Amino acid sequence: MLTRKQHELLMFIHDRIKESGVSPSFDEMKDALDLASKSGIHRLITALEERGFVRRLAHRARALEVLKLPEEAAPARLRQPFKPQVVTGGGRPQDQIASDVRDLPVLGRIAAGTPIEAIQQERERLPVPESLLGPGEHFVLEVQGDSMIEAGILDGDYVVIRRGDTAQTGEIVVALVMGEEATLKRFRKKGGAIALEAANPKYQTRVFGPDQVAVQGKLVGLIRRYH
Repeated sequence: MLTRKQHELLMFIHDRIKESGVSPSFDEMKDALDLASKSGIHRLITALEERGFVRRLAHRARALEVLKLPEEAAPARLRQPFKPQVVTGGGRPQDQIASDVRDLPVLGRIAAGTPIEAIQQERERLPVPESLLGPGEHFVLEVQGDSMIEAGILDGDYVVIRRGDTAQTGEIVVALVMGEEATLKRFRKKGGAIALEAANPKYQTRVFGPDQVAVQGKLVGLIRRYH
């Protein structure tokens, strides 16, 4: 049986992965459970791991996978854990057939670190599983940098973005900064300002006025190519 805090943390991790495809940061977990420090989160995750509810993913800093839910929650809420679709040699994702994929434009590189120049024009097309998409217009960007590694997004990954100009606090977005620079960050509203938050402690959160940041779309999937 889980303690109340263990249960709260497990469901928070599960819901965040279901919503965005990536696990929350330790700071987000700490804030969600109203704990004073991240050491309490470490203890709770260790307890959940020992009981077989979660596991830490190798080579992905602080990334978690939910293995099961408590019996009372499992029937309604359990889903398959998020895993990057594997694309080899630029071909279609393994085990996908033509009718299950959609060719999306790759619009260049996006910085997960210091912002780089704005999104470029289409340079190629990438077949993406329909299961990642849903309604709306989508595009793909190649990630450059390491500032989102604690969200499971690595240098060289491809992020699938649903085009749109709005976002909720906590969502990972493509943001155009001052009309010139594009970056991949977690979006947060702070009073009348907008904060673009990294998922790597070596990068500082950047805060802008609402007229300085334009949301271009939000993260809905991740593809990792293996060469």
